[in-house]
Amino acid sequence: MSDVLKKHELLTPDALEWFWMVPEAGGAVAKTRLRLTAPLDDERTARRVEESRPVGFPNAEFRSFLVAGAGMWFDEHGVRRHEDRLVELTVSSEPLGLSADVSVHHDIWGPFDFRGTPHPDVQRQNAPRLAAALKELDELLGVAAEPGEPTYFGRAEGHGVAEPEVSDGRGPDLTDRL
Repeated sequence: MSDVLKKHELLTPDALEWFWMVPEAGGAVAKTRLRLTAPLDDERTARRVEESRPVGFPNAEFRSFLVAGAGMWFDEHGVRRHEDRLVELTVSSEPLGLSADVSVHHDIWGPFDFRGTPHPDVQRQNAPRLAAALKELDELLGVAAEPGEPTYFGRAEGHGVAEPEVSDGRGPDLTDRL
């Protein structure tokens, strides 16, 4: 999955983050951020994850991890911009099976910026890349993605972000929560 996101320049993995849980302790006992010095599928990465177990909690385990890194987007002039955590990938191995979550944290995917100002050139240069990556992930996994819960900033629709309510040619001003 990270290879697909990397191919579309949405996420170049540079770290893994996860919480260590101890079932009998009732919650997280530690958080680890591991800089990647080898590819995700390299045996050395798996070994480093296991070696990061907190010494004081030998029974600690983790059920999910976040693949962190930077992605690339285009501004209204077509200039390439790099953004940390443009897209995030979380992979979980819960008791019911494996799941993954792709999250976006920017206004470039929709027709308006967070102030409600239209920016169709920004959307036109970025949203198709996200849609192509999500479609490719559907094909890779053999199942259609389910949209996540809506947030204050937007909601998923198909392979992109749904258009918000428009008033006088503007989208909602969401800067009060930035």
